[in-house]
Amino acid sequence: MEAGRKYHVGEVKSRLLREARGMLEEGQPLHLRALAARAGITAGSMYHHYENKTELLGELAAGGFRELRRDLEAAERAAVDGQRLRAWATGYFRYARAEPALFALMFDPEVAELEPVAEARAAMLASLHALVADVAAALDRPGAPLDKITLAVWAASHGAASLSPAARAQSDLIDDVIAGLDALFRPERG
Repeated sequence: MEAGRKYHVGEVKSRLLREARGMLEEGQPLHLRALAARAGITAGSMYHHYENKTELLGELAAGGFRELRRDLEAAERAAVDGQRLRAWATGYFRYARAEPALFALMFDPEVAELEPVAEARAAMLASLHALVADVAAALDRPGAPLDKITLAVWAASHGAASLSPAARAQSDLIDDVIAGLDALFRPERG
């Protein structure tokens, strides 16, 4: 361990997660020995905290979903009435663009169905479902298919985040997706 880089045993997990995220963001391959060296611990010490690399990546991905949920709920609370779903969708898009490596990991098949990741993703979607229910009630839309609307908002936001923005400015893409859905589903005024 480097001189002056002491740590407390209880801080090792958070240090490993922080350094793993740093490696991910820098585009470095995540090798456990390199991670241990970067965190200033022995490679063997890692196994006191994580059984394997997949478990560590799962915790990192679950943390990404919790972070995304907090960001989306904050964006929704800050939105003006009538713009809460738009704030959620644009917040999702912005997070995906701001954290591309972590966002990709959150949906990586190797970790996506791990229990902590699935639970954190479900909590984020439950938050969206509650928002959809609030908006439907405010629009006096009893019987609206809330599960399907929730899925549609998530799919449109995720699809926009996953599309290559080569042909247009990134900030315009989610706005165009929202405007397209709005034009498709909003009743024409006569």
